[in-house]
Amino acid sequence: MSISRNATKERAQEFARIEKTAHKRIETLEAEIARLRAANEKLQSALESARASRIKLRLDGHARKRKGSKISVRVIIPDTHGCYIDQAAAAALLADIKRLKPDSVILLGDHLDCGGFLAEHHTWGYVAEAAYRFEDDVNATNQFLDSLQQAAPSATIEYLEGNHERRIEKWIVTDTLRGGQADASFVASLFSCEVVLHLSKRGIAFYKQGQCYDGCYVPATIQRDNCHFTHGVYTGIHAARQHLVKYNTNIWFGHTHRMDTSTKRTVASGPIGAWNPGCMCQLQPYWAHQNLTDWMHGYGVQLVQSGMGHLNLQIPVIDGVSYLSPLMERGAA
Repeated sequence: MSISRNATKERAQEFARIEKTAHKRIETLEAEIARLRAANEKLQSALESARASRIKLRLDGHARKRKGSKISVRVIIPDTHGCYIDQAAAAALLADIKRLKPDSVILLGDHLDCGGFLAEHHTWGYVAEAAYRFEDDVNATNQFLDSLQQAAPSATIEYLEGNHERRIEKWIVTDTLRGGQADASFVASLFSCEVVLHLSKRGIAFYKQGQCYDGCYVPATIQRDNCHFTHGVYTGIHAARQHLVKYNTNIWFGHTHRMDTSTKRTVASGPIGAWNPGCMCQLQPYWAHQNLTDWMHGYGVQLVQSGMGHLNLQIPVIDGVSYLSPLMERGAA
């Protein structure tokens, strides 16, 4: 009987030791779990911090990239022809310019008509045409330039001489031929395009058809970014294609009064194009007689991204209404 009691006592003591050992192990495991949880929380916090830093670096990188790739707006204005400007079309153009806030404006030439005695090759055919006065022509162009600078006060404006403005210098040189260059310079100081339009005072750069610029071989042609601008050489129905083939680069031109486009892809430079925005003058001049012209009112907009390329838009203006206005209104809504 005593042996049984002793055995029971020993078993109880053994169970007590086992239980005590188990409690210690449980405490040790709980302590290890707590340590691991704390370590895990630290690692999780460090991971979240690293992710946040990585996202910030990405955002900063994108911001720097956007900052270095500024998008600028350029407006390209074709032939207005002085006192033959279409007032409704010009009003629509100027209203768009106020909203576009362009960084630069390029005038493609023929903003003076220089008719009358300056158009020696052209004979008036109607009494109404004889009402033309050079003074009216100059006043109309100055009024347009005034309105343009008011609409785009911070824009850089550049003016390419057209074949109509060139009539002034041709007249000066022809009529002062006997007197030589001195007389030609004196008359030019009174009647040249730069003088009568006050271009120097206005801060408008003028590119003459008797000079070359920006390393271009064609006079009165300029290069801005990866695009060229000129008044125009060809007048046929495929003028855009002819200009593209001849210049073999991105080129904007006027002269034909027709909205026109031609594009192609080259091995060296990829896609290039030629664009004519149309005109801003009267669409049916007297000298066209009863032949309906295929002229069209319009102007150009170029979105230029620094270091990349440009988006070229030809904006029609029909019956005095710009077809860009509805898009701008929708974007502002």
